Amino acid sequence: MSLLRKILPLCLIAVYGCLSQKHDHQLEAMFLAGPMTNKQVTGLNGETSDKALLDTFDCSHPIPPDSTKYFYYLQSRGMTHFKVPLSWTQLLPSGLPSQPQQAVVNCYQTLMKQLHQVGLEPLVILHGSTVPDSLRSRYGGWESKKLVQMFQQYAEFVFVQFGDLAKTWMTLSSLDELNNADLQNALHAHASVYRRYHQLFPERGRKSRLDFILMCIYLSVYSVISFKFCSPSKLFQNIVSINRLHGKPTLDALDNRNNLLTSSCSTTYCKTWNHFATMSSSVRDAFLKESFPSGFQWATSTESFKAEGGWLEDGKGETIWDRFSHEHQAFENQTIDLACDSYNKVDYDVYILRGLQVNTYQFSISWARIFPSGHRGSLSEKGALYYDKLINALIESGIQPVVTLYHWDLPQELQDAGGWTNPSIVEAFKDYADFCFSRFGDRVKTWNTFSSPWVVSHAGYGTGEHAPGIKDYVISSYQVTHNMLKSHAEAWHVYNDNYRKTQGGKVGIALNSDWAEPKNPALPEDVAAADRYLQFMLGWFAHPIFVDGDYPAELKTQIELKRNKCPSSEPARLPVFTPSESKRILGTADFFGLNHYTSRLVSNIDGGCTPGPQGVGDFQESVDPSWPSTASDWIFSAPSGLRMLLNYISKEYLNVVNVPIYITGNGMPTEYGGDTFNDTSRIEYMRGYINEALKAILTDGVNVQRFTVQSLMDGFEGKQGYSERFGLHYVEFENPERPRTPKQSAYFYSQVIEQNGFALSKGDVYEGVKMQLPHRAPALPPSEVPSKSKVVWEKFSHQSELQRKLYHFGKFPQDFSWGVSSSAYQIEGGWDADGKGPSIWDVFTHTPGTMPADATGDVACDSYNRLDEDLYMLRALRVKSYRFSLSWSRIFPDGTRLSLNQKGVDYYNRLINGLLANKITPMVTIYHWDLPQALQDRGGWENIDMIDIFNDYCDFCFATFGDRVKLWMTINQPHSIAWLGYGLGTIPPSIKNPGIAPYIVAHNLIKAHAKAYHTYDDKYRTSQGGLVSIALNADWIEPKDANVPRDVESADRALQFQLGWFAHPIFKNGDYPDAMKWQVSAKSELQDLSESRLPSFTEEEKNYIKGTADMFCINHYTTKVVTFATGKLSPYSYDDDRDVLETEEPDSPTTPFAGQRAVAWGLRRLLNWIKEEYGNPQIYVTENGVPSPFPITIEDTDRIFYYKSYIDEALKAQNLDGVNVKGYLATSLMDSFEWMNGYNFLFGLHHVDFNNPNRPRTPKRSAHYYCQVVKDNGFLATDDDKILYGDFPKDFWWSTSSSAYQIEGGWRADGKGFSIWDEFSHTPGRVANGDNGDVACNSYNKLDEDIEVLKKLKVTHYRFSVSWPRVLPDGTNKNINEAGLNYYHRLLDALKAANIQPQLTLYHWDLPLELQKVGGWENETIVQRFREYADVLFSRLGSKVKFWITLNEAWIVANLGYGYGNFAPGVQGKHYIAAHNLIKAHAEAWHLYNDKYRATQGGIISITINSEWAEPRNPNKQEDLDATRRYMQFFIGWFAHPIFRGDYPEIMKKVVRERSLAAGLPKSRLPEFTPEEVQRINGTHDFFGLNFYTGVIVFPVDYGNEDNYDADRGITFIYDHTWIGSGSSWLHITPFAFRRILKFIKDEYGNPPIYVTENGISEKGAVDLNDVHREYFYENYINAGLKARVLDGVDLRGYTAWSLMDNFEWASGYAERFGLFFVNRSDPALPRIPKKSASYYTSLINCNGFKDPALGPHECLNPEAEVDFLGQQLSADDAEVSLYVLFGFLLVSLLGIIAVVYVLLATRKKLKRASKELFKMDRM
Repeated sequence: MSLLRKILPLCLIAVYGCLSQKHDHQLEAMFLAGPMTNKQVTGLNGETSDKALLDTFDCSHPIPPDSTKYFYYLQSRGMTHFKVPLSWTQLLPSGLPSQPQQAVVNCYQTLMKQLHQVGLEPLVILHGSTVPDSLRSRYGGWESKKLVQMFQQYAEFVFVQFGDLAKTWMTLSSLDELNNADLQNALHAHASVYRRYHQLFPERGRKSRLDFILMCIYLSVYSVISFKFCSPSKLFQNIVSINRLHGKPTLDALDNRNNLLTSSCSTTYCKTWNHFATMSSSVRDAFLKESFPSGFQWATSTESFKAEGGWLEDGKGETIWDRFSHEHQAFENQTIDLACDSYNKVDYDVYILRGLQVNTYQFSISWARIFPSGHRGSLSEKGALYYDKLINALIESGIQPVVTLYHWDLPQELQDAGGWTNPSIVEAFKDYADFCFSRFGDRVKTWNTFSSPWVVSHAGYGTGEHAPGIKDYVISSYQVTHNMLKSHAEAWHVYNDNYRKTQGGKVGIALNSDWAEPKNPALPEDVAAADRYLQFMLGWFAHPIFVDGDYPAELKTQIELKRNKCPSSEPARLPVFTPSESKRILGTADFFGLNHYTSRLVSNIDGGCTPGPQGVGDFQESVDPSWPSTASDWIFSAPSGLRMLLNYISKEYLNVVNVPIYITGNGMPTEYGGDTFNDTSRIEYMRGYINEALKAILTDGVNVQRFTVQSLMDGFEGKQGYSERFGLHYVEFENPERPRTPKQSAYFYSQVIEQNGFALSKGDVYEGVKMQLPHRAPALPPSEVPSKSKVVWEKFSHQSELQRKLYHFGKFPQDFSWGVSSSAYQIEGGWDADGKGPSIWDVFTHTPGTMPADATGDVACDSYNRLDEDLYMLRALRVKSYRFSLSWSRIFPDGTRLSLNQKGVDYYNRLINGLLANKITPMVTIYHWDLPQALQDRGGWENIDMIDIFNDYCDFCFATFGDRVKLWMTINQPHSIAWLGYGLGTIPPSIKNPGIAPYIVAHNLIKAHAKAYHTYDDKYRTSQGGLVSIALNADWIEPKDANVPRDVESADRALQFQLGWFAHPIFKNGDYPDAMKWQVSAKSELQDLSESRLPSFTEEEKNYIKGTADMFCINHYTTKVVTFATGKLSPYSYDDDRDVLETEEPDSPTTPFAGQRAVAWGLRRLLNWIKEEYGNPQIYVTENGVPSPFPITIEDTDRIFYYKSYIDEALKAQNLDGVNVKGYLATSLMDSFEWMNGYNFLFGLHHVDFNNPNRPRTPKRSAHYYCQVVKDNGFLATDDDKILYGDFPKDFWWSTSSSAYQIEGGWRADGKGFSIWDEFSHTPGRVANGDNGDVACNSYNKLDEDIEVLKKLKVTHYRFSVSWPRVLPDGTNKNINEAGLNYYHRLLDALKAANIQPQLTLYHWDLPLELQKVGGWENETIVQRFREYADVLFSRLGSKVKFWITLNEAWIVANLGYGYGNFAPGVQGKHYIAAHNLIKAHAEAWHLYNDKYRATQGGIISITINSEWAEPRNPNKQEDLDATRRYMQFFIGWFAHPIFRGDYPEIMKKVVRERSLAAGLPKSRLPEFTPEEVQRINGTHDFFGLNFYTGVIVFPVDYGNEDNYDADRGITFIYDHTWIGSGSSWLHITPFAFRRILKFIKDEYGNPPIYVTENGISEKGAVDLNDVHREYFYENYINAGLKARVLDGVDLRGYTAWSLMDNFEWASGYAERFGLFFVNRSDPALPRIPKKSASYYTSLINCNGFKDPALGPHECLNPEAEVDFLGQQLSADDAEVSLYVLFGFLLVSLLGIIAVVYVLLATRKKLKRASKELFKMDRM
């Protein structure tokens, strides 16, 4: 604006001068060259003169000899004038006209005469603007009136000396260099000189061109000026500066000087062009250091086909770009199949968006992902869910989504019907838009219907360079535009009519356009051609929407002219809008979206009859070679074009429809390779273009409201594939993880966003939030020996694995502080930058041989120079706090205040302010090990003077940073400093004095901390309101045996020596713990020392030290196990003083650090110990993390497991134990210098490439995981983690299971033949402990006992298998063993009597040995043998069995029995052949039953298939997702696919075939089914029998040339460290996996009836009938089955618990126990004893599911125990009733007897009386 104020007065003078004169003639145009510079003069012959001219030739040297030749050359090329700037200093060195330098006067006169000689007119410039130093020193600057007078005298002198040689004059130039006051005086000087000139030369008043000079435009080296002299209304538009071809005009411009633009401009383009062309370059190109308007939208963008990948995921349809890339039409045959893998990486993309600080993100929806066929009927819900997830994630991060409905990726099915040439697509697009508005419009408020539709028409259907590759610029290209415009309008009306009122959004279109400049501005036809260029590109789409509903008149006219000119070869056919269509299209935009990348020079040509825009439009495009090029041959950097284009759009299109402009795309590509991250060319491009947009807004008043940088990250760039990179973030496409790494341009753009433009920082004042001082507990008594905190071991050390690892879901308090940590020496670098002094680590690492690979922290992460990059990571992580340390030697280079280094202070001020600006709380460690070497030279921490020196340093830090820093840690890990630095000497200062120095150093460290604390408390706390503490480190110490008091005491002592050493004085009584004092004192006395090696505090010191911490900061990494051990007395050592033996915790995962196992449960116990020991203080976990080994990868799964488990233990401590945990800080923000390990082990959440000087930072997967934990503020329970209450169907089958070999025993009984397991188990080394199944559970002789335990379980069904060799000893039906069959008859009859239905398995691995001798399952004849065996069982047992299973777990038989050979029969490498025969055998048995027995027996028959469930190691990685599918198809699909779908899975056939052929085999190792076999196998199922136990985590691995099963599937697997284990190494409790595999079977195989035929868990070791882990297993697995049925619609019909009782577990023998009943093998009777889980399983059966406890106790939950009543098993109630009935019977019987007796007695009495009477009568 100041520049305008300077120029405006001159412009007014110029106009006034013109208006005040009458001109009755018009002068010729002026074509101006010059002045002479130091550039060499080029002669007519094109050769260069050896002599160079000086900068702005000032006659201080002779005129070059070739000057005349040069002037002739210019005149021949059309020049009319030559600029001659005079040198005031050279002409009048003293400033006085009376004292000229005559040689200079003569020189200028000669020069002007030479110009006249060749026909050039000199344009003489009196002076620039800067006052010569010689004059300024005497007269001052332009503010001096004396100087103005001197200039007037100088001008008069010049007019006298050169007036006859020059007719055209300029008084002053470069006035934009003057400020306002100086400018006013300069203007006065000009006016005075102007008047004086006309006084001296009155005859020139009507001829002189002095009036022209009044424009005061500074002309560049070569200029062309065309004007009607003093015609004010045309003055500006007729002055054009050309600065092309390195400052030279094009020859066309010179040769066509007579073709002047003499008529007035009537078009918007002409007016816009002339407006900017008349500006001086200094004005036009000046950088504007201002801010964008408040609320300006900063955006970046991606497009679906360029970034998403997942081309076939979740039902996505094929797009034209899929087809295009698969037809090898892109660079190096690259495809979009994976692209950036954004379909799986929503969180990754939003992560970098947060770091970038954009408030808006523009992305496109893949039409084919939502509607695979292009029509609503093919809706893919999963595709829609992806965009739901993306939109929600953006909004949750404060980023507004801008959605483009169509960015070039048309569904291929629509293209097959004609694509955009088919009018029916209008309705399809309308329907698609309608769906998107309805589905996403509640959250999306800005919509682009199309992005760059011109490219679709031009490149997709015109030139064919883009998909769909149609080459038809005559008809198709124009028809496509026609249909897209109508589609756009219909979508807009759908939104306007149906959604605008409720959703309140905007709908527009993003049009692309270059800016066009006339190649020769002096040629009206070139100006007109440039106008046409814009109409053919931008107007083609914009004019119908924004002007009048129809194509531009220029476009229509041009096409019609061509049609008339070319009747035999129609070059173009433009469709016509009906009036109603025009009306419907007009005004259908709520904003004008603009994609702009570059500019063009346009010249007029005769395009003839050639189709295409150039041919039809009669124009030709080119570029200015001075414009910087890019990796793209169509993008050149010409930023000013954006400003002109914005002005043009504003005037041309936004008069009728007044809407804002959104810049929806702007960017440039770099080449792949080179300096990938330091993309300075992109930064300059962005700086220029963004600034031009700013000028358009502030200077020109254009309503631009958004700027979008293309693009967020590198992507697929059409035909160029991945060879051109537009991204702000680098994507490593060679890496399947597709990591995203910010380039320097990302940081630049982030800064622009943060500043909202380019205005200089105003120095914002930041203030940290004052902290409330925690309630301080009263002084605590000293710890006892052992401490009362031993209750922690009493509480936790007896936990089972289930109790330890049971995951806790919950949240931390809302004010919980999530953070990350670092330290100065590890990350800053800049070791000697800006005055920093050397630290002990600088000196140490610079000593040769001290560090691995001579690693140093000289550069480290270069954070000293990359502050913005660190802030970017912190923003992306969403942390609330950042812990960093101050480099003492950066602030005080020699350690003392006198050496203060302000630049070091400035760095930390910038860091602190940057954190606060991003709402991140700084947590500052004042000292983190990097002691200034100057202080170490004075003794370091052994010197008591360090207490005061450290206090002075802290005092300075508090005073300087304390207004913003509210959380301070004085010292980090003083234990490490004392023991490692001064005891072992393994870290600097490398002093080895293990028995004395550590205690002295610790003593001084504690006192130094206390003094610093009191300094803060006394001087700063009241005003600053911060908290101060110290960061202590501690392992958790677990006693080897918590039942041994001595081990518990040792564990307590070890903790007191490590943590209590510092915490006890500070948090308790100001003194060391008694356990430590007594121990060291006793050792010292035994060592004949006069006093303890542990120094003592005075009472004054104790009172001073205690309570000097406002919170408890703890660094924790691992757990150790200790037992008592007597330490050595000599040499003296802190380590031996402890009297403990320390070992690793053996059962936890290892880490790359030796001795640092990941023992998550130790953190919970440590936090509880701190609570008990130190009065439940506020605790911050200030360091916790795990390293990865070098070379580092982005895929750091172990680190995720570590954080997942450790943070959950902190959550348990907080939620369950009442520990006052206030914050957690992950270690560390990024890979860094890891002390003595250099760069070999790296802890970072972000990977730093230390081999790259840019130190690029890339988020690892753990960063995304930690970010999610921070977002959730803990761990949120999912549906999988919650119990679903409900019932199974009434006819649900509840079963348990066994198998013949595992339980029967009787291996030689009653004619049974040998099985392969008989032989295998009797082979040494095959089965654990030499176990075998000879007796097993002796079920062959204990049938009745088995039936009794089944009855106790209340099961409805029982699954068992028949022993093939027991029935057919040699495996054939030639010899049927009736005794064996008899056993099964008895079993079936007993089950029927107990009302238990049998589920009979024909084959459960115990193949008759005789059949194995002829090849077993390798021999195809076994198919017939199995059919015959099945026939025997169907015929003999079929009347009693209605549920048949042909084969149990054929995968185990084939892969373990015949593949790896670790199961019977121990064959290797024949797995595919065995599986082939197993499948055919199953099919034959099924057909036999179906054809021969089903009608009469009415049973069902199928196969039981086993499988694990596979989860991807990284669910955000397509390669891992593909691995899970491959795992499942090679596992469950190997057998299920042929039976349920007809053949092996395609992926399995493809992979095995390709690997077989690659190995030189003539065919695939996987056999093929014949068509007849496929038909016979397909559908041989009545249900899906599933055995399931566990889930795994899988990822791809290349096994090289191995030819085994694992190599074929190319996968390995791991287990999540948080999963609860079992007695089997392969089995972890994963109920979610059970639900998912059930859903998988439903989706993959048509939702067949599913019977779970095995599911259970093992234990190992000591027997515990209270098997709570099994109860937990069954509760969660069966509930997962209920969820699958109720929530997922799975047809689950039955569940079978494995197993009924502990039995022979194959190669594991009897070591692993799965039973609901314990079999006591130490008792020859092998009694079956119920475990607690048996009762629980019975209750589930009784309840038939899960009763909601909220509804009160249910009677089914209290099953009544059975009692033996008169030999019968009756429930207690039934027994009681029976007892009452029996008692009643007895009572009635007794009464009856009494009555009978009474009657008998009465009768007897009567008889007796009658007898007496008779006797009397007889006597009478």
